[in-house]
Amino acid sequence: MDILMDSLKVIGRIITILPFLLVLGLYMGKRSIGELPVFDFMVVLVLGSVVGADIADPQIDHLHTVVAMIAIGLLQKLLVTAKLRNRRLGKMMTFEPTAVVYKGEFLPENLRRINYSIDSILQMLREKDVFHVKDVGIAIVEANGKLSVSLTPEKQTVKVSDLNLSARQMDYEIPIILDGEIQTVILERLKKDKDWLREELEKQQISGESKIYYAGVNSKGELNLTQKGRGISGVPPIFH
Repeated sequence: MDILMDSLKVIGRIITILPFLLVLGLYMGKRSIGELPVFDFMVVLVLGSVVGADIADPQIDHLHTVVAMIAIGLLQKLLVTAKLRNRRLGKMMTFEPTAVVYKGEFLPENLRRINYSIDSILQMLREKDVFHVKDVGIAIVEANGKLSVSLTPEKQTVKVSDLNLSARQMDYEIPIILDGEIQTVILERLKKDKDWLREELEKQQISGESKIYYAGVNSKGELNLTQKGRGISGVPPIFH
C-alpha cells in the first residue's frame, strides 16, 4: 500500500510540476532555454536538480520545491536585469564574444584564453561550409559557444556556379602543422614529407615548424600560415 501511495504521489508531482516548470521557463525568457550561456545553463541545471529531487523522493515537501523554483526564477530574472544595466557585471557573469580568426589567420592568444583548440575551430568552420582559413574575414566564438563567420569580401558572393567550376575542381585546406607539431600521418597521405614542408617554410623565411601555430595546404600545394606570437594589426579591441 505504501508503495502504491508513493507512486501516486510521484505521478501527482509530475502532473503539477511540469506545467509550472513550463510557465516558469516562459517567464525567465527565451534566452535561458534557447541560447544557454554559462549563467543560464547553471540556472537550468539547478532547476532540474530541484525538480528531479522532488519527483524522485516523495518524502520531500512539495511546497518547498515550488518555493525553491519560484526563488530560482526570480533570482535569474533579477540578475539578468542587473546584467543588462551594468556591463561590468554582465562580463563577470558570461563570456564575451571572442575573435578566433581574423583576416585569414588564427588568433592564438584568444584561442588559449577560451580553451578552444585549432581542431575545434576548423570543425566549426567546416560545419559552415568554410574549408579555407584564408577565406575568413573574421570568425567569432559567441557567448553561447557557437561560431559566427564572415568571409572576406571577395569570397562572400562567390559560388561554384558563378565560376563555372565543377565540384571536383574545388579543394580543401588540410592542416599539416598544429601548434608547432607536424601532422606526419597527413603528410604521408598527401605523398609529401617533412623535407618538402621545411623547404616550403624556408621559402617564406621561416626556419622551423616550431614557430608555426597553424599551417594548412590546399591541392595546389599552397600554404596558409599563422605564426606563433605574431600580432595582427587592425583586430577590433573588443575582440582582444
